[in-house]
Amino acid sequence: MRHPIDIIAMFAAIWLLASMVLDAVTPKELTAVMIAVAIAPAIVITAVFYYLRCPRTDFAVMFAALWLISDIAIAFISPKELPLWLLLLGFVPAAIIGLVLHWQRFQRRHEQLPAPSVKRG
Repeated sequence: MRHPIDIIAMFAAIWLLASMVLDAVTPKELTAVMIAVAIAPAIVITAVFYYLRCPRTDFAVMFAALWLISDIAIAFISPKELPLWLLLLGFVPAAIIGLVLHWQRFQRRHEQLPAPSVKRG
């Protein structure tokens, strides 16, 4: 069972870790506190959907969208221009999830429609 205190502890640890990692790869003018403020809404929304037991596919799509929004928020609050590779990093989860969903659809295309049976009377 998912206890709310466990979820809070887990997502707080993820929030702190993500803030510190992003602080290490961004320019020195962008502090860990600024990054933490920018990604906090995404972490809270993700935690709420995790608590509500959102289906796995929906959760993955929602996570990718929130990651991209957080990346854009960090770019907006940054006093110095961010490197292009860091901006493109925001698209990586969305691209991976899109590829996985299209691959699953490609694999199941034969299961969607059964072969028509011909009955002649």
